[in-house]
Amino acid sequence: MMFEMLYGKIHRAVVTDANLNYTGSITIDRDLMDAAKLRVGQKVDVVNINNGERISTYVIEGERGSGTVCLNGAAARKAQIGDKVIIISYVMIDEKELADFKPAVVLVDEKNGIIKKEESL
Repeated sequence: MMFEMLYGKIHRAVVTDANLNYTGSITIDRDLMDAAKLRVGQKVDVVNINNGERISTYVIEGERGSGTVCLNGAAARKAQIGDKVIIISYVMIDEKELADFKPAVVLVDEKNGIIKKEESL
């Protein structure tokens, strides 16, 4: 049996830009991507803490160390610069793998600098 589980999460990231005239997606600082085990093109949910919006999109790589969290295309209508968001990815896990599985949870500061990375819930 397979289970869809939390794989990686960036908790309370601050939106640094919203680019309506881009094809779509969310641009994320490469350091944050690595910490949360995110890959280019990977599907993520973005939950806006400020307004309750929840969207699904895909990841594109932002400049390493920049703190970038930019919603692009139609997603740009779902957040404003300064909004706090939670970026969540999921993975399908076989029941046999569940006991040893630990998601990456990344906590960030007001400039999207990594405060702490946890490998658990």
